[in-house]
Amino acid sequence: MAGSLISSRSQGNQPESSQTTPSWFKEKITPGLLSLSRLASAHPIHTVAAVALLVSSLYSSLLEDSIFDKTKSVAKADWSSLTAGSGRLYVGPQSDWNWQAEVPNAPVSSDVDHTALLTLIFPERTDTFYESPATPLLQLPSNLSVTPLPSTSKSFSTNSKEQVHAFSLPYSQASDFLAMVQEVPNSSPGQWIMKNARAQTQNSLADRAKDAWVSFVDLLKNTQTADIAIMLLGYIFMHMTFASLFFSMYRMGSKFWLATSVLFSSTFAFVLGLFVTVELGVPVNMVLLSEGLPFLVVIVGFERYISLTRAILKHAMDRRSPSVNTQSAIESVITDKGSEIAKEYAIEIGILVLGALSGVQGGLQQFCFLAAWTLLFDAIFVFTFYTAIVCIKLEVNQIKGYTDMRKALEDDGISSQTAEDVARSSPSKPETTLFGKSAHVPRFKVLMVGGFLLVNIASMCMVPFRNTHSVKDLARGLGGMGMSPPVDPFKVASHGLDVILDKARSSGQDTIVTVLAPVKYELHYGLPGMGSSDDNGDMAFTLDGYGIGGRVVGGLLKSLDDPVFCKWVIAALVLSVVLNSHLFSAARQGVKNTPAHSTESEKPVNVVSRNVPCECQRAVVPTSPAAGEELAIKRTPEEMEMMLAEKRAHELTDEEVVELSLRGKIPGYALEKTLKDFTRAVKIRRAVISRTKATADITNALEHSKLPYENYNWSRVFGACCENVVGYMPVPVGFAGPLVIDGRSYFIPMATTEGVLVASASRGSKAINAGGGAVTMLTADGMTRGPCVSFPTLDRAGAAKIWLDSEEGQTTMQKAFNSTTRFGRLQSMTTAIAGTNLYIRFKSTTGDAMGMNMISKGVEYALEVMKSAGFEDMKIITLSGNFCADKKPAAINWIEGRGKSVVAEAIIPGDVVKSVLKSDVDSMVELFVAKNMIGSAMAGSIGGFNAHAANMVAAIFIATGQDPAQVTESANCITIMKNLHGSLQISVSMPSIEVGTLGGGTILEPQSAMLDSLGIRGSHPTEPGANARQLARIIAAATLAAELSLCAALAAGHLVKAHMQHNRAPPAGGK
Repeated sequence: MAGSLISSRSQGNQPESSQTTPSWFKEKITPGLLSLSRLASAHPIHTVAAVALLVSSLYSSLLEDSIFDKTKSVAKADWSSLTAGSGRLYVGPQSDWNWQAEVPNAPVSSDVDHTALLTLIFPERTDTFYESPATPLLQLPSNLSVTPLPSTSKSFSTNSKEQVHAFSLPYSQASDFLAMVQEVPNSSPGQWIMKNARAQTQNSLADRAKDAWVSFVDLLKNTQTADIAIMLLGYIFMHMTFASLFFSMYRMGSKFWLATSVLFSSTFAFVLGLFVTVELGVPVNMVLLSEGLPFLVVIVGFERYISLTRAILKHAMDRRSPSVNTQSAIESVITDKGSEIAKEYAIEIGILVLGALSGVQGGLQQFCFLAAWTLLFDAIFVFTFYTAIVCIKLEVNQIKGYTDMRKALEDDGISSQTAEDVARSSPSKPETTLFGKSAHVPRFKVLMVGGFLLVNIASMCMVPFRNTHSVKDLARGLGGMGMSPPVDPFKVASHGLDVILDKARSSGQDTIVTVLAPVKYELHYGLPGMGSSDDNGDMAFTLDGYGIGGRVVGGLLKSLDDPVFCKWVIAALVLSVVLNSHLFSAARQGVKNTPAHSTESEKPVNVVSRNVPCECQRAVVPTSPAAGEELAIKRTPEEMEMMLAEKRAHELTDEEVVELSLRGKIPGYALEKTLKDFTRAVKIRRAVISRTKATADITNALEHSKLPYENYNWSRVFGACCENVVGYMPVPVGFAGPLVIDGRSYFIPMATTEGVLVASASRGSKAINAGGGAVTMLTADGMTRGPCVSFPTLDRAGAAKIWLDSEEGQTTMQKAFNSTTRFGRLQSMTTAIAGTNLYIRFKSTTGDAMGMNMISKGVEYALEVMKSAGFEDMKIITLSGNFCADKKPAAINWIEGRGKSVVAEAIIPGDVVKSVLKSDVDSMVELFVAKNMIGSAMAGSIGGFNAHAANMVAAIFIATGQDPAQVTESANCITIMKNLHGSLQISVSMPSIEVGTLGGGTILEPQSAMLDSLGIRGSHPTEPGANARQLARIIAAATLAAELSLCAALAAGHLVKAHMQHNRAPPAGGK
């Protein structure tokens, strides 16, 4: 309740150092929390299933004894319910002969007249079979002092035609009178029976619902309007809390499941708390419970669940590395936040315990007792049940990330096998999957929820066939659940109280009146009987001595004799077999979908496996057979050609394959497919090129050159990056920085052979960091493709342009384009006419891929749809009509942008300019104007108003696997410097950075490693495109650092000196 006073949500987001959690508390509680969370995250499905099964069993017992219990003692149940809901009044000289409220159940002095006031209600007959009215024939017993009183019906009756009878009698005789009037004869056929005295055959679920509705109406009539308004507000705020929970989880990437799991966890805790409360004999008032629960939900809330979820998801996202699995992410968050959450629970439980011990009447004690147990179980479930749910959610996210990456690679033109290999080596790929094949994850969710609901529905359906006597102790504890709140005596019996008041005043006698709750009757035909015997009572009795366990076993053994129960058991077993078979099938499918790496014959070629530091597989290096073996298996050309025709070329020796290739029998581009060994194919291709007669005088050294080819994962290259491969080109990679970008530090990977470039960028980064770091802004994101189509006449070309610019054309083309990919979304189309040619510039998002292949596929299909939309005479000249414009300097890219448009800014204090950059602000601003502005304008530059942006763009492009040809437009940049109050304000605007973190060269392992160092490898797990946009921000900020350093060097005259010093210096250790 008061947890919000100390909750982190009321304190704001404070740094860890400012938290006030006592260190001793954290040291004591954290190991236990870690043990619980570790067990739950290691076995999440078992944890969820065990908790669900436990709670299902408990609430089935609660339902059994609250809804279907038919064994209540009639007299005792009626009298206890009436007295529990009664109101007591005193009148006498001490109250100046005015009614005064008294404490119920307090001892009464012998000289005080203690009177009971009882009201009997007989509703109007609802059947039409009998024409005569239903009139109760009440006969007052002669041995009891019963006095009729005027009734007060309109204030509490739900029907104006009901017959209401009020009586007063000595309190000591009230229970006897109540027993006598449990059955009242009727003037016409039928008999009036008190509702609580109905037999088992009448105690149906419909009767219960009807009783509940009548009680609810009575409760409303006996409640003040202000109280109703407060309760209505409470329920409104409670549902707003639920909505806030769903909204918070939605912002974290979960539309439904996490928020629903939180509600399940809290509901499970409430069921356990209710069960323990009832077991301990504490009566629970359902009315007070319904009044208190909304406020408990609003005050306590779900902030702990939300903060824990946010921390775990953030931790898993920030540390997307193969070495950090789901369990370690959860354990790390529990270590950081577990003690704080436990402390909040402990304080709230402590306050509720004080409320339970306060002695305050009116239901506060019972409610605090129940709420304390509920919060205790809620705290346990946060670190067990809900932790298991979050663990499953993370596994699902990893599977989705793996699937999305594979599909995005395929959309970008990568072969299915290569896309599968890359996705399996990505950080999104889980090391172990809980569910098998990723396609079965939605089915798993449906099966879990559906199975849970089916099991509980089956449990509820079995409740009527169970033995209720076996849990009679629990039934007695739950008897308090039906208690009504204390009645308002003046609403129930105001007229009768007036009569009693007049009598007391006239006699001068002190009087206490206990106004009992109204008793309602129902008209029944026949003789239902007041009870029924239980044929199985002996079994329950014989096992009662063994405690609750014995009673449960007895009830189970007895229920096995019931045929309906047996049918439910058989149905449940069949359902269990079906579900388990389906889950095992899903697991087998997950194993079957693992790509099998074929193992061919090893006899002709000895394969040596060497350990290579790569993520997905080991490089395979073939070795030639020994000389003696080669002589022993010398084959004729005919035999070699026959083996080639039989697709046994991989059994040939290297020299035989070279000979066949030189003779033209095996094309050079088909070596990988023919030999089924990538590294061996590269080795043989080097030999073939070296021995080709036409170029042998130039290329003869290639076979044994220093161009490396071994220890490389060529499977990533084949069908994706390069053809006719003969090796790979190592390029030095340096890290510049660290550079603070938008509050986060990065080391910038740069692949370059230009000396001083990395050092210069590092110097610029140091100066920017001294000023607080770089700030970036992404202004646009969309790749373009500009096809050219032609029409017979200018009129037709103009009509097509008008249609494309119309809402109908935009909608049609957008729908067609978007249907080709999950990640591409058409943003706009720009059209231009040249004669009868129409140029259409499509602009689309492409997720985390650079997206040229993805958008080309969408454009091709959209043009086909356009043909069928009334432009059958349209001719597609080319899919790329240079209106994009791709890999060419063009004003349209500079003006409208292409790829990511980013602006980066930094403010460098004047003293930092002098100490780090060895220049001054005015000199740098003067150089900026003369060089970047006037000089570039004199050269007629387009997008070249910078010092050397292409240097940084090219170096980062090569290091991170981008397309180097797109440096042409990606290096479009204008660098601006200003003197801002003595500090240097520098910014770069780059409108066409064309990058991706998925597909292309990013699938190669060295380039993937560089993206990993930036934390942006592959597709973003929750926000498609976020990784690629972040890479564009990093490139812009790095360009800012390089521009700053170079301009400072030029202003100070250090450029030539620095290059000469670095490039002409002898190597380390040289003379």
